[in-house]
Amino acid sequence: MTPSDEILDIVDENDEVIGQAPRGEATARRLRHRCVFIEARDADGRVFVHRRTPTKLVFPSHYDMFVGGVVGAGESYDEAALREAEEELGVSGLPRPEPLFRFLYADAGHTWWSAVYRVRCELPVVPQVEEVAWHAFLEDAELERRLGEWSWVPDGLEAYRRLREFRAG
Repeated sequence: MTPSDEILDIVDENDEVIGQAPRGEATARRLRHRCVFIEARDADGRVFVHRRTPTKLVFPSHYDMFVGGVVGAGESYDEAALREAEEELGVSGLPRPEPLFRFLYADAGHTWWSAVYRVRCELPVVPQVEEVAWHAFLEDAELERRLGEWSWVPDGLEAYRRLREFRAG
């Protein structure tokens, strides 16, 4: 099965399931589904940052300060957060990511309910080569400097903006 064939729950503006569709169809038809964003920090408090592979279905070759992805049909946000974090970081036995908040992301081509989490990863990471072309753990100041220099995934930038507001408020 390819990522485009993965079955997703399609949700309404209240995040209630109203149907299902393959991921490729959900993307092509701008059907609202669910995603998770996990901020992963190492033992020194640095943020895991990576560049997506050029083969990614959405936002190829862009940088992201979150690991994560789509929530599969029938899967909970919490289940997806742990699965996606372990898959993308290439670890096993990660602590359960802590849920922080949810928001509805929408732009001209995409829309999804987004659940934002955080997790501490003290294990050596071996990122998934199909997902991650480059990675590093960056200090917060370095990440802030790179925001204006690198091409970032727009949904990740929105989640990051909201995360900063969440922490400030």
